[in-house]
Amino acid sequence: MLEIKNLSIKFKIRDGLVHAVNNFNCKINKNKTLAIVGESGSGKSQTVLSIMQLLASNSITTGEILFNELDLLSLSNKEINKIRGARISMIFQDPMTSLNPYKKIGKQLLEVITDHQKISKKEAKIKVIEMLDAVKISEPEKRFHQYPHELSGGMRQRVMIALALLCEPELLIADEPTTALDVTVQAGIMKLLQELQEKFNFGIILITHDLGVVAGVADEIIVMYAGNIMEQGSIDDIFYETSHPYTKGLLKSMPGSFLNNKNEKLFAIPGNPPSVKSEINGCPFYERCELSDKTCLDNNLSLNKLSSTHTSSCSKSPKKISNTKIENNEIEYAS
Repeated sequence: MLEIKNLSIKFKIRDGLVHAVNNFNCKINKNKTLAIVGESGSGKSQTVLSIMQLLASNSITTGEILFNELDLLSLSNKEINKIRGARISMIFQDPMTSLNPYKKIGKQLLEVITDHQKISKKEAKIKVIEMLDAVKISEPEKRFHQYPHELSGGMRQRVMIALALLCEPELLIADEPTTALDVTVQAGIMKLLQELQEKFNFGIILITHDLGVVAGVADEIIVMYAGNIMEQGSIDDIFYETSHPYTKGLLKSMPGSFLNNKNEKLFAIPGNPPSVKSEINGCPFYERCELSDKTCLDNNLSLNKLSSTHTSSCSKSPKKISNTKIENNEIEYAS
């Protein structure tokens, strides 16, 4: 359904160029979930914003983003507007800033559906209330007439999901959809997305900095760092057959991580990410990696194939850093 080929994103600034994303490649099919994971500033959000053509005006984008074989990067504003919100939708991080505080929930949802579909206002209202019910909002007719500030954070996020799914898109992009929510509400939102995916048969790209969040929902995981793909694979590949030291560092950083002893302090990857104001030669994780040596800076970063589903950019680590297989309830606890 969606294939990204050699996507690179740069931003023009006074000092030169910021290299936000470098040679990003991936594929996603209907009814599958791709999770893109990494620290803040790793290029996750810029990658998905390029799909929607919502990048800042000072951006320079190269490569291809093929949506059912149509290159989204080649489309005009008028052409992309027909796809954006209708065939590809996005849930943003903070529902309080994404929803208009001066408009009632119902009016905002009605605007989305009437912009993309030729149906009467009466039919649109019925569809909106049905969707509010589908995302498990209690008393949907009452919520239809309320303002965003009258709803809880979890309920506002459900409204954003309803907003994104009203036109029955083929692809849903969820950018940190649970960041501002407490743990129990997070779990409910992720479970809801899974249930809706089964019902409406859409693909999901999930952006998060927390590997624990994706443990039970993703089919494939991409781990990004400083604009580059460090490791890519299935849930089992990433959690149980870790190859890249950065991925292992992220796993160890999770509270209650299965890689740490119960009495150990919470692990943190030492150092800071590199500046992306200049092009990075070799591995960008070089200065923070315990396995690095000078040869890591000599080679261009490339993904090595470890299996039919698993690739890693690290040439120094053992072929795979095996982790002890764990039970599902322990993954859920770690998340």
